[in-house]
This record gives sequence, C-alpha cells and structure tokens, in this order.
Amino acid sequence: MKLRTFLTSAVAAAAALAFATPALAQNYKSEYRMSLVLGTAFPWGKGGELWANKVRERTQGRINIKLYPGVSLIQGDQTREFSALRQGVIDMAVGSTINWSPQVKPLNLFSLPFLFPDYAAVDAVTQGEVGRSIFQTLEKAGVMPLAWGENGYREISNSKKAIKSPEDLKGLKIRVVGSPLFLDTFTALGANPTQMSWADAQPAMASSAVDGQENPVSVYMAAKLYTVAQKHVTMWGYINDPLIFVVNKDIWNSWTPADREIVKQAAIDAGKEEIAIARKGMVEADKPLLKEIASHGVTVTQLSPAERESFVKATRPVFDKWKGQIGADLVDQAEKAIAARKP
Repeated sequence: MKLRTFLTSAVAAAAALAFATPALAQNYKSEYRMSLVLGTAFPWGKGGELWANKVRERTQGRINIKLYPGVSLIQGDQTREFSALRQGVIDMAVGSTINWSPQVKPLNLFSLPFLFPDYAAVDAVTQGEVGRSIFQTLEKAGVMPLAWGENGYREISNSKKAIKSPEDLKGLKIRVVGSPLFLDTFTALGANPTQMSWADAQPAMASSAVDGQENPVSVYMAAKLYTVAQKHVTMWGYINDPLIFVVNKDIWNSWTPADREIVKQAAIDAGKEEIAIARKGMVEADKPLLKEIASHGVTVTQLSPAERESFVKATRPVFDKWKGQIGADLVDQAEKAIAARKP
C-alpha cells in the first residue's frame, strides 16, 4: 500500500513538473517586440540591445526580445509609439520622454527650456521623488516603467552660422520633433520650427529643406550630421532627453513574478550602462567628443554664462506657460531637487 501511494505521488509530481514548464511557455511569446527610435550605433539603441541581451541570458532564453529600430512597428512615426505600446502593438520600448509627452503631459517637464543646468540636476530629478512620481503616472497611463536611460542634452546645429544669441536663430528653419512645447520654444526664439520624424530629417538637411536641428552630440556624431551641411554646433544644453525602459502592461502581467523581477533589474542595469555611454566624451574635463566634432571642420560654439542667459530670458514665457500644463507642483518639486543636488 505504501509503495502504491509513493508511486502515485511520484507519478503526480512528475506530471506536475512536466506540465509546469509548457504551461508557462504557453503564456510566453516566442519573441517580444522592442521599439526603438535609433539603432545600436547610437547610445539609445545600444541601451535596448543591452537590455534584451541581459533578459535573454538571465531568463535562460524564456524571454527573447527582438529590436525594431526606426520605430518600424509604427511606420517610423515616433509620436505614435506610446499609444501603440499601450494598445499592445509594441511589447516593450526604450522610449523618449519627448516623444511620449503629447500623451503623458508630466513628461514635458524634461523639455522645459533651461531647467537642467548639468547632469547632476538630471540625476537628482530622475532618481528621486519626481522620477518615482512620473513612473506612477506612466503606470496609470497603461504601461509598466522600469528604469531610466538617457538620450542626452540636446545641442543645436545648423548650416548657416554660429549661434550665440536668440537673434542668430531668427528665420532659421529648425527641424523639431512633434511636440507643441518644442514649437513654442523655437517660435519664441524667432526660428521657424519644422516638425518632422528623424527618418525625414537627414534628407531634409542634405537638401537644405531645413537649416538645422537639435539633438545630443552623440546622435550628431553617430549620424555624421557634419556630412549633411551641419557645420555649426552650439553647446547650449537647453534640455535633456531622458529615456524610459517600459513594458506593455498585459505582457508584464503574463510573466511570472520571478521573471518580472529579472526583466526589471536587467532594465536598471542596462539603463545605468546606457547613461554612461550617452555621456561619454562630455563628462570628462577636456570633453573629447567636442574635439572630435571640431576635427570634421565643424565650428563648435560654447556659450558664456551671459550668452546662455539671453536664451533663458527669451524662453522664460514658454517655461511659465507650460509649467501650469505640466503641473506646477511637479515643476516646483523638480526645481527644489535641482537646487539641493550634489555636484
């Protein structure tokens, strides 16, 4: 009798083990689609690759992620990425706060002109209470945010002249992303902001359909914008563009708690590595990346405090207008975190 009971238990246990893994596997997709605006030649795309590789290794292949750069899952329209992510067209993404800001108003915080004076200011906001509050907002909006990354400080380039004051921007056609705040900022500076996707931007610069653009210097170099007439770069650091590692809610809920934790920690680890890559060449005392840009025959302009202040004053009405739309309390909280930062 005891032998029969033991055998029955053993068979039941073996059956349970046999069915446990396939049952899990049935809930898991053979491949998960990760949306990215930029490919792996850029820090942004590299962050997605790092995350995908870490997840694959740490889940022993249970979760396989394929990268879709150029927001190819949504025909290159980066402003539709957040909606597509929420709807399940996209499973995962490393997305820009700028691209998602039309759908999630608090993300416009990072596009407020001249809010972040340095990298320590960015870290004080993303890694503190404000960052946690924004993640709660994103979760309520229907996605699962896991970690911060960074596209970087957005500097301005153009084909015409060195930009040292708002007057120098007058009439210049500057390519901007599809954000109303960007349109307001560049209009206030006297420029002619022209909204277009990144896929259309480079041909537009090559054909002189637009005069300039604004992007992190890592993007400027990886895209070789000096080959499309962008011979003047001004380091004005007017906004920083953090990235966010996210997963679609239904996908997130389909994974076991243990796998969720693995995916989250992989995102945090990949985010830290990606931020270091994005800042490389700019955080060192001699800023070697600027020397590399200049080596391509580009005029690199670094503003004096007084010159920078003229841009701050010119865009202050935009800052004040948008503060209310973003949430005055959130902006105040960010300003306090920045004021209390440690260099």
